[in-house]
Amino acid sequence: MTHSFALHIPDADLEPDPLDPAQIVSGTPEVSGKVVWESEDGRQIRGIWQITPGVVTDTEADELFVVISGSATIEVEGGDSFTVGPGDLAVLRAGDRTTWTVHETLRKAYAINL
Repeated sequence: MTHSFALHIPDADLEPDPLDPAQIVSGTPEVSGKVVWESEDGRQIRGIWQITPGVVTDTEADELFVVISGSATIEVEGGDSFTVGPGDLAVLRAGDRTTWTVHETLRKAYAINL
């Protein structure tokens, strides 16, 4: 995008983004998302991401996100565990290994720096 814009996140159409089966710990979580802006060098990404209930693992990028709807508990290997829900802001550090227990379908707006 080369111009400023606004987007109503709760109603945004998302595209399926299949999980690597090795990431799924339990349940049948499904992921979808949409990149709404990316820097020319690809090192900054802004978007919307959604996951249905289940338990998954991930290795994080440098990310700031705000939960729009749903809830999840995020356990950081060797660190804290926290539960997020609508209106919560969270910061994940690059390289953090996490386990996400998604209680109800979670939708978030995110900003990632690579």
